[in-house]
This record gives sequence, structure tokens and C-alpha cells, in this order.
Amino acid sequence: MIVLGGSDAIEKAIEKAGFKIKVPFISGRGDATYEMTDIESFEVLEPIHDGYRNWQKKEYAVKPEEMALDRTQLMGLTAPEMTVLIGGMRVLGTNHGSTKHGVFTDNEGVLTNDFFVNLTDMSFVWEPVSDNLFNIRERKTGKVKWTATRVDLVFGSNSILRAYAEVYAQDDNKEKFVKDFVNAWVKVMNADRFDIKK
Repeated sequence: MIVLGGSDAIEKAIEKAGFKIKVPFISGRGDATYEMTDIESFEVLEPIHDGYRNWQKKEYAVKPEEMALDRTQLMGLTAPEMTVLIGGMRVLGTNHGSTKHGVFTDNEGVLTNDFFVNLTDMSFVWEPVSDNLFNIRERKTGKVKWTATRVDLVFGSNSILRAYAEVYAQDDNKEKFVKDFVNAWVKVMNADRFDIKK
């Protein structure tokens, strides 16, 4: 039900963006029940970070963007899939605790490429506030428009990820962004489904 609900919400966000693209869904997921779970053995698996939802439990020696790359590798995602998934999740407003870090849009909840458009817009300057927090200021007025984390800004500072971000920022790639986001979403939702052919 969680996957179905998420996919339905994404379809609504796609419609708000002006596209008619369906999110594929395969039913029959068989997750373990509470009674089937050995709670004590799972405590060591408790997450300490999630770059996709812009969260980390505390400060670590490893940088947040490096932990996000590690999670990406564990999920079997490519760099373009990571890029499109994080950009889409930011504009959908899926951050942990509903923080606004990296939500580079005035249309939160609509699946648009605004994250990439505003990330690559040279009319903004990134100003560090702390080790993992930045203000995004308008160059002309000095007004803080958004806030961001290191995970958000790695898509502007890393040359490879910047190239993918620039592809998605283009005006004529709005539909490509939506389609690629849907494909990455479905890949994650079906990642542990050994009962289906991929």
C-alpha cells in the first residue's frame, strides 16, 4: 500500500506539471510483518543518514554527499538515476522532518525540473552558514531565496553530477526529467522484488 500510495501521489504531481505519464506498479509485495521481525537483530541496520531525504542522524567524519553516494551504490542506482531522483524528491517536498533545504521551487509538490533550473542559475550565489548548511542568495538583492545542504550542492560542484543537472535544467528536457524520475522511482520500488522479471 505504501508503494501504491507513493506512486499515486507521483502521478498527481506529474499531472500538476502538465504531463500524462503513468507510474508502473506491480502488486503482490510481501514485506515481513511485525511478528516476523527480530527487532534486536535489526537495530544495527537503523539508518544513520539518507541523502535522498536530506537527513543525517549526526555529524560524521564522512561527508554527507559521500554517504549519499554510498547509499546510491547500495541501491544499485547509476549517477543519472541518483541525480534525477534527488532533484525530483526535493521539489516534491519529501525531506525528513519537512525541512526546506534543497527545495529550490515555488511550486512544491509539482514534479518539475525546478531543482536543476535554480541550482544552475548564475543569478544565485551559495553562501556557507555551517559545514552542512548553505544560504542561496540572489546576487542582485542579497536576499536569501533558499537553503541547501552539501548533498544538494554536490550537483552543482561535482563536474559529472553537474553535467547531468544541466541536462535536466534545459527547457526542452522537462518531459525527459519526468520520465527518468519515474523510471528511477520504479527501479527503487521494485529493487528487492525477486519474484518479478526485470
